[in-house]
Amino acid sequence: MASVSAPSQTAPASTAPLQRGIVKMVLSGCAIIVRGQPRGGPPPERQINLSNIRAGAMARRAAQGQSDAKDTPDEPWAFQAREFLRKKLIGKEVCFTVEIKTALGREYGMVYLGKDTTGENIAESLVNEGLATVRREGIRGNNPDQARLCELEDQSKSSKKGMWSEGGGAHTIRDVKYTIENPRNFVDSLHQKPINAIIEHVRDGSVVRALLLPDYYLVTVMLSGVKCPTFKREGDGTESPEPFAAEAKFFTESRLLQRDVQIILESCPNQIILGTILHPNGNITELLLKEGFARCVDWSMAVYTQGAEKLRAAERSAKERKVRIWKDYVAPTANLDQKDRQFVAKVMQVVNADAMVVKLNSGEYKTIHLSSIRPPRTDGENKDKDKRFRPLYDIPYMFEAREFLRKKLIGKKVNVTVDYIRAATGPGEGTPAFAERTCATVTIGGINIAEALVSKGLATVIKYRQDDDQRSSHYDELLAAEARAIKNGKGLHSKKEVPIHRVADISGETQKAKQFLPFLQRAGRSEAVVEYVFSGSRLKLYMPKETCLITFLLAGIECPRSSRNMPGGMQVAEPFSDEAMLFTKELVLQREVNISLFFFFLMSSI
Repeated sequence: MASVSAPSQTAPASTAPLQRGIVKMVLSGCAIIVRGQPRGGPPPERQINLSNIRAGAMARRAAQGQSDAKDTPDEPWAFQAREFLRKKLIGKEVCFTVEIKTALGREYGMVYLGKDTTGENIAESLVNEGLATVRREGIRGNNPDQARLCELEDQSKSSKKGMWSEGGGAHTIRDVKYTIENPRNFVDSLHQKPINAIIEHVRDGSVVRALLLPDYYLVTVMLSGVKCPTFKREGDGTESPEPFAAEAKFFTESRLLQRDVQIILESCPNQIILGTILHPNGNITELLLKEGFARCVDWSMAVYTQGAEKLRAAERSAKERKVRIWKDYVAPTANLDQKDRQFVAKVMQVVNADAMVVKLNSGEYKTIHLSSIRPPRTDGENKDKDKRFRPLYDIPYMFEAREFLRKKLIGKKVNVTVDYIRAATGPGEGTPAFAERTCATVTIGGINIAEALVSKGLATVIKYRQDDDQRSSHYDELLAAEARAIKNGKGLHSKKEVPIHRVADISGETQKAKQFLPFLQRAGRSEAVVEYVFSGSRLKLYMPKETCLITFLLAGIECPRSSRNMPGGMQVAEPFSDEAMLFTKELVLQREVNISLFFFFLMSSI
């Protein structure tokens, strides 16, 4: 293809060379932008104005910052002329001649659809449809092309086509809406249904300006779930592109600019409209990721309606091929064998609301943390310094979260998929030390436990840095579940008063235990939950009806004592104490039991 660089003359060319290019954009009914073919980057481009004709001017928004400036509306038939050319030329190869170049650099010439001048003459087609007028003041009688334009205009007038029709063309003027008073309500009113649109401008690879039809709303749309490199504005007003920003912009422009598309407007956080653009030739969001022009972003991934797993797969493909923004990507090394990555285990204990102790088939016990979620946390420090802080009861929704997991999992076999191993960390300023953690996705009956917990508002999702790959293998589902919980005001996201659990702990207070004993004895058989196992025959129980904690000894037996701290030092465990305690744990720990109380025993045990 011939270069699209402009000739340098400022007067009519006697033998104007024929040049070729691809139509990138139609500015109006008499001006187009033509580009060359890309060679190692975005190609050069130039504006070509059609000689000897004039079409109506398109609507323009008033300059920002000028209070007295007003929006300029369409001239009659201007939009129809632009649309006539847009549908005919966008993305098509044309050939053109530059007949005049003004002192200001504006180029005027003839444009033909196709590779040579035997193709359709664009100016003649516009005049024939009554969408442009002929500039007769510059017509020379010996020029057959100009004479042909005058002849076509006369025919169009006699046929009353386009602007020559009766009525003056007021009905062809659009009411373009440049602002939306309440973007969130506007997006919600569409109910995520596809809406017809024309992409009018591409700011960068993942942000476009779209004209929504048929009401002519001009809105900025950011693609949900992804972000491309951008152009940073410097202090002097110039823009400097991030690596691959120009290439990403061209990738989107060459596929979507001034194309007919459908857009699903999916959300509007902080006045930013998020959406997905649907085109018959493919999903631009997935294509940008697959070609390494974009990366997934977690904060908007949750609202993507076309399947977040497809975006993750496309990004993963680009990473594996190390293309463009991923050219220096280093994949994390797998530090687990397959047999250690996926296994079936029995849940023996729930630890707060994000961890559990499981028993492997080998008989080994292992602590598993649910990937990418954070249990309920307290705000600030414990205000009552005299009161012992009990996280399970004092942190809002911690008890509800623990109970949800306990009732669903204790004693059940679950499928465990290890997502990552979080390395041990030392204590920092204001942060505690953490031992190494095995973080996994736990499912039972096809239900992702972490997702179920988050959807009920009983846990939140950890937000990661974009380059942190250590996260749940179902991270997008967790984000979507959290978005639903926030929208529905569930649990931690509720505006209602938080539940308060006033639990009397009488397990270490003799007087309180004596006072409670008559009530508990009169109740006869009572329901309880085993909260802790001190030894094979000594337990700590939570009694939900009485809302109290008691120490409970099994009547008629005594098991060997386990090791424990005493005032004089560590008491050595008696033989078989660990075996007895493990036996009792496996039978009753965190299970619901029925108990009968007989008498009060030493050290406030009942």
